[in-house]
Amino acid sequence: MAKLVQPVNPPSLAKPVGYSHGIEVQGGKALYVAGQVAFDKDGTLVGPGDIVAQFRQICQNLKAVLLARAGKLNDVVKLTILVLDKSAYKARAREIGAVYREFFGRHYPAMTFLEVKGLYDDDQGCLIEIEAVAVVD
Repeated sequence: MAKLVQPVNPPSLAKPVGYSHGIEVQGGKALYVAGQVAFDKDGTLVGPGDIVAQFRQICQNLKAVLLARAGKLNDVVKLTILVLDKSAYKARAREIGAVYREFFGRHYPAMTFLEVKGLYDDDQGCLIEIEAVAVVD
């Protein structure tokens, strides 16, 4: 059975911008991606103090995990974005959005955005962490 992915955006809910309210998936295999921070392959933080650079590295890390299972970023059906400072994220939202579109195009999975008190690696300078759920063929 070929994988079928369908956004679920009922007209009884506000029109989503940059995300989908839900995603229905038929077929494929689930791939759960642990929270990714902006470490490169050597464990070095990319973009200290720069949330856009960190977002870019995280997208590269997510892509690497998906490619390891013959997937692609458009296979992501759910993203959870955790940030230390919501206002810092919003202040650079246009730049982050441009990076998002470089990697995901106009693919908008279900998303949750949270401002948190701390991240496991915030003592290393991490400002953002993103986890994903994907369904690959």
